[in-house]
Amino acid sequence: MRYNVAQLLMGPSGERRDYEFDEEIRNLDPGLVPEEPLTGKVRLIRTSQGILVTGTLETTLLTTCRRCLEPSHIEVELELEEEFYPVAPVGTLPARKEGDDDFDEAVVIDEHHMLDLSEVIRQGLWLAAPEASLCRPDCAGLCPTCGGNRNLGECQCIDTPVDPRWAALQAIVTNEPDS
Repeated sequence: MRYNVAQLLMGPSGERRDYEFDEEIRNLDPGLVPEEPLTGKVRLIRTSQGILVTGTLETTLLTTCRRCLEPSHIEVELELEEEFYPVAPVGTLPARKEGDDDFDEAVVIDEHHMLDLSEVIRQGLWLAAPEASLCRPDCAGLCPTCGGNRNLGECQCIDTPVDPRWAALQAIVTNEPDS
């Protein structure tokens, strides 16, 4: 996920490089559990300020189903479009320094002219992944009484009597049509 962009930085604006992307991202973030490598294409384009990275990447992540808490596999597509800036002056490009209003460490090209996509990809995967996923569209979830997984069959828990103080509300809930 690191690219040496020294030659690209020395070239004219508009010059570009295309790369096939096929990377294992197992150690990118402890909260992201990839099932497959991150694959796709990235394009690096020289701009007047730095390097613009664009591309489409995809992978499958392992998550937890929001209803039954079983493992869930979700396909994620990540659209990249981020401009990276050098921290050391190169040719006509000025250097970005900490303290600049728009300085962001995730989008810097280091003093060795290495452009690292790791942090941008990590953040992008968190944004591309759904907040809550399902193991399947018809997941029945957990029993609210005993906590059993209703996808494996109906639970055998005993209905507890309703507290008489809540009986009026229970009557309203059972009389409402499903929406």
